Amino acid sequence: MNRFPCILILAVLMALAERCQGAPSGYRLMEATAASVNGEVIFLSDVSREACFYRCGAVPGQPASEIPLPEARQKLVADVLVLQERVKLGLGGVDNSALATMAAVIESGMKKCLSPCAAAVSGKAARGLADRRLMVREFLEKNIAVFINVTDEDVRKELDVRSRTGAPESELSEAKIRSDLFAEEAAAEIRNWFSRAASKSRIVYSPMAEP
Repeated sequence: MNRFPCILILAVLMALAERCQGAPSGYRLMEATAASVNGEVIFLSDVSREACFYRCGAVPGQPASEIPLPEARQKLVADVLVLQERVKLGLGGVDNSALATMAAVIESGMKKCLSPCAAAVSGKAARGLADRRLMVREFLEKNIAVFINVTDEDVRKELDVRSRTGAPESELSEAKIRSDLFAEEAAAEIRNWFSRAASKSRIVYSPMAEP
């Protein structure tokens, strides 16, 4: 079956759901769709849980922050694009030991979180976040960052710029400059990858208002 009509139907259904004030009498709305990425559905509960993870500071490498639901949805869409690419490339799962360690840290952090949303996050959900973040990180490191090369000439040029602009001594070491340049180039390449991946994908968003 052609999946394109299915996406159009999904978009119509999501728009209609947004217009509805409630479920028909005798029925209860179990779940709402927030987006679809190449036919893979992201539910509103997934988005709310992702926002909760950020609110509680449970996302590895990210400080606690209050992010709106549309931003949480966008982060999930980006992760789904990476996971789908991993499947296309036939990449396997992540190291079980690393997964168990990260999941334990996430679950511990959620138990300490004072936000009411944390009580609804299960250990399974914490492990799911750990698995997803490890797979995304591994993909970006091995398929994008690995090709970035910061040359000695790049370092010398940046050192000259920082010296002339009066940068503090802590910013003038070769190791610090090389690390900063690598991080900047990696961030740019990762943004480019996501932009290309999104342009080649079928992404449908449902109207979504903040609670």
